[in-house]
Amino acid sequence: MWQYEKKLQYPVNIKEPNPALAKVIISQLGGPDGELGASLRYLNQRYAAPCREVQAMLTDVGTEELAHMEMISAILYQLTRGLSMKEIKEGGFDTYFVDHTTGIYPVAASGVPFSADYFQSKGDPIADLNEDLAAEQKARVTYDNILRLTDDPDVRDPIKFLREREIVHYQRFGESLRLVTDMLDSKNFYAFNPSFDKK
Repeated sequence: MWQYEKKLQYPVNIKEPNPALAKVIISQLGGPDGELGASLRYLNQRYAAPCREVQAMLTDVGTEELAHMEMISAILYQLTRGLSMKEIKEGGFDTYFVDHTTGIYPVAASGVPFSADYFQSKGDPIADLNEDLAAEQKARVTYDNILRLTDDPDVRDPIKFLREREIVHYQRFGESLRLVTDMLDSKNFYAFNPSFDKK
């Protein structure tokens, strides 16, 4: 059971709207390496984890990714609130506006809607944790790219916070992978799925 604390994990206070920037940041909501896919990936993978420590870590990180979705949504809302039609057109936000006005909807920066194809839950903890390590690095790179596109400190600060959390998650997944491989027969741990094949 989760308890919802009615505040963002890190404050978002953007003063200047910027629809062009919102159009790229939205990828971290519903893009291929975004927070929605991350939360679903980890919260589903936890059921195949072979021990309570890894299950708990996947639950913790998956839950935190929900908080990151909330932060990204707050950033998007603040970057698009009060826009004029001129700002929408000049910012390249018109194609999004046609379908969603300025509502928050999970799409990639390219405009492709979120898809469950963006994440995997294989049921093999070695495969899943390696996917998780890669996912965190891809999210970090996306945040790096967003930081290259803006000099607004009101946007950069929460994005830098989110980027730092991707690094922490990567470290936690690395620790979990080591824990899982140490539990297995080192001569055989690539020959079977420890969550399915029983000795």
